[in-house]
Amino acid sequence: MIQRIAILGTGLLGTSVGLGLRASGFGGSLVGWNRGAAGAEQALSMGAIDAVAADPIEAARGAQVTLLAVPIYPTLDLMEQLAGVLGPDQLLTDVGSTKGQITEAAGRLFNVPGRAAFLPGHPMAGKERGGAELGDAGLFRGAVWLFTDVAKWERSSAASALVRDWRELVVSMGSRTIDIDPSRHDEMVAWVSHLPQFTATALSALLEEAVGDAPELKDVGGRALREMTRLGASPFSMWRDIAATNTAAVEKALLALEQRLQYIRENLRGPELREEFEQANKFRSGS
Repeated sequence: MIQRIAILGTGLLGTSVGLGLRASGFGGSLVGWNRGAAGAEQALSMGAIDAVAADPIEAARGAQVTLLAVPIYPTLDLMEQLAGVLGPDQLLTDVGSTKGQITEAAGRLFNVPGRAAFLPGHPMAGKERGGAELGDAGLFRGAVWLFTDVAKWERSSAASALVRDWRELVVSMGSRTIDIDPSRHDEMVAWVSHLPQFTATALSALLEEAVGDAPELKDVGGRALREMTRLGASPFSMWRDIAATNTAAVEKALLALEQRLQYIRENLRGPELREEFEQANKFRSGS
């Protein structure tokens, strides 16, 4: 049974995990570390963690399960640092939004005799802004939590027990788990997560140029404008690593959208426009 968890990265997701675990009845210890000390202190004041660690490596060394809740490139850096530190009776997992490079690193650094297990994970939950202060115990309720490269940890009985217990804790926070191939994961999230974000970013940037000097016009757009541009508030720091580590899949999705928009532009007065609306309605009716 898991009794000691280290959360490395107490931003929105890391803090929400701590709060979610406590709300679900987890009674073990939760230690947190954050690159910016203020974020860790905020998580501590909210009850998401029991103590603030000064060093991420030492925090992980004393934990049964360590959750990497930092952007993708810092995740890869921590994986390198922890590979020779953690043992076969420990589990490392993450919340990274792309899984290709993380899974490759996991296969190279972990899941071999004498080393810790690594289970790549990705909760499909979040907000347009980050930060510990936005942590939410219910953030993962009703969300899907994806796991990739699952077969690797099955080779170790010690790792299997930790993975089973961690997955049960994820479910206890209200999530539904799905196992998926890493490459399929990155292809899928490019369509359902990354494309909406970059579309909202482009639209928001365009509108800032078009009506940014007339802020009263933002009210004219009403709910439609607010919903379409909500993700435009997402900071670059949250999406830089995603764009860099899933470039090909995102490019494919963006190109398809560009072509679709061109098709609509060329058929504003034709029957094809009705067909586009019907296709869109069909997608929405099934969601």
